[in-house]
Amino acid sequence: MPDLQVTVVIPTLTADARLLECVQSLSRQSKRELEVLVVDNSGCGLVRRKGAAPGARVIENSANVGFGGAINQGLRASQTPYLATLNDDAVASPDWIAALLEALERRPDAGMCASQVRFFGEPRLDSAGMLIARDGSSKQRGHGRSPEDFPVCEEALLPSGSAALYRRSMLEEIGGFDDDFFLYCEDTDLGLRARWAGWKCLYVPDAVVEHHYSHSAGRASGLKAYYVERNRLFVLVKNFPGAMLLASPLVTIARYCWHLWFLLRGQGSAARFRAEGNAGPMMAWYIVRAHAALITNLARLLRQRRDIRRKARITPAVFRHLLRGSAIGVRRVAQL
Repeated sequence: MPDLQVTVVIPTLTADARLLECVQSLSRQSKRELEVLVVDNSGCGLVRRKGAAPGARVIENSANVGFGGAINQGLRASQTPYLATLNDDAVASPDWIAALLEALERRPDAGMCASQVRFFGEPRLDSAGMLIARDGSSKQRGHGRSPEDFPVCEEALLPSGSAALYRRSMLEEIGGFDDDFFLYCEDTDLGLRARWAGWKCLYVPDAVVEHHYSHSAGRASGLKAYYVERNRLFVLVKNFPGAMLLASPLVTIARYCWHLWFLLRGQGSAARFRAEGNAGPMMAWYIVRAHAALITNLARLLRQRRDIRRKARITPAVFRHLLRGSAIGVRRVAQL
């Protein structure tokens, strides 16, 4: 058997039919030098009990360690030079791994690749990499647009962890995912830390994945609202240059105003949150909780910030240029 090149790590909570579909798509990959490692975060061995991951190695956790924690377990449990991350509700095209590997092997300065992630069964994009707003909010590049709008392999800011490929050497250099993010934005944090360390990211349009969007945590659930808001604050404090960090509260207020504007018109994420049975005051409560968590974790985040700067291979000016080149306005963030 040829030496393995890629470990595909799939965290799961539900171990349902979509995980089986995901694992089966990996058995059809044209690039055979890969292994599949499923991390069972259900706390009760659902993957084993349901037989939902035939042919895959399985790590069973006694409790949910989160997305980033699960990927880090996969990193420690494997030795391949590349690590791919894949959501358990995603279906990879047969050339997914081959296209990502070819792109990274051509570019030794690139440490990560973004896939062309489509909505399942639709000719529309979920993501073609990620964009970031001036308050730390991150959104999928090309979300809802045609794949033909992003036809070439090109540099992107960072990949969505729903379907990405990373160099092991890069992950080990920057310390892997931050376990404390638990859910959401951990891919943004890791991608930005990698950019500080001088690594580039490539978008690979031939690496196609179809994704059942927000299958596990819900499209606009309270769980998602809290962790997205808390973790974008963590991203800010750890990664944003000082001037942008100081300006971010005003940008955040503008985003909140746009959320209210779209809520009154029945549009955007705030309207979806209310449509799923959540009252308006609950959103305010999640915002308060998120800022309280920031205060509680501030000392740790500042230590991490200093460590990132100490190891940085680019200047704050170059980092600001990267963010401006992949920026999304807060009006658009609220609208999506």
